[in-house]
Amino acid sequence: MIKVLIADDHAVVRDGLRHILQGASGFEVAGEACDGTTTIALVRATPAQVLVLDLSMPGRHGIELIRQIKDELPELRILVLTMHAEQQYAVRAFKAGASGYLTKESASAELVGAVTKIAAGGVYVSLAMAERFAQSLNEPAEALPHQRLSDREFDVFRRIAAGQTITEIAQELCVSSKTVSTYKMRILEKMQMPHEAALVRYAMRHQLFGDMDEA
Repeated sequence: MIKVLIADDHAVVRDGLRHILQGASGFEVAGEACDGTTTIALVRATPAQVLVLDLSMPGRHGIELIRQIKDELPELRILVLTMHAEQQYAVRAFKAGASGYLTKESASAELVGAVTKIAAGGVYVSLAMAERFAQSLNEPAEALPHQRLSDREFDVFRRIAAGQTITEIAQELCVSSKTVSTYKMRILEKMQMPHEAALVRYAMRHQLFGDMDEA
C-alpha cells in the first residue's frame, strides 16, 4: 500500500486527486493540506511515501517548500502537480529535490502511474514536459538572463509578467510590498532590463509562461 499526502489549496482539486487514487488499487490517501504551513505540519506528523504537492499555495510554497521538506524528510518523494507547464519551473523543482513533475491537465490520465513510479524510487516527467526538455537541448549553452534569477525571484518575475501588482504579489506570497519591490529591483538588475514592460516583452519573446499566451 502506497501512502500518499496531498497538498493543494483548492478543495475541489484535492477531492479529485483523492478520488483518482482511491479508485485505483494499492493507494491510501493518509492526509491533506491546503497551504505551506499545514503542509509542513502534515509531513512531519504523517508517515507517507509520496507527497503530491501544488507549487502555488498561500504562505511558504513552491520551490522553497520543496527544499525545506527534503531537508527535513529526505526519504519522502515529492510529485509536483501544477498549472505551470514551463520547463524552467520543472528544472528548478527537480534541483530542489522533487522526484516528479506533472501538470494538472495531465493528472487524470497520469497521476496513478506517476505516484507508482516515484514511490518505487524512479523519476517521473509527463510526455509533454519530456518533449520540452528535449527541445531545450538545442538552446545556447550560455545562461539566459532569466536563468540568473533565484527561485523566489523567478516566481516574482512570473507574477509581474502576468500583470500582477506589487500589492497583489505581496499578499499571495505573504510578504511586505517593500520586499516584493526589492525582488523586482533585483530582477531588473540581474536581467539588465529598464522597466516592467521590458520584462513582459522578454517573457513573451522567450515563451516562458504558457498562461500568458492564453491571456
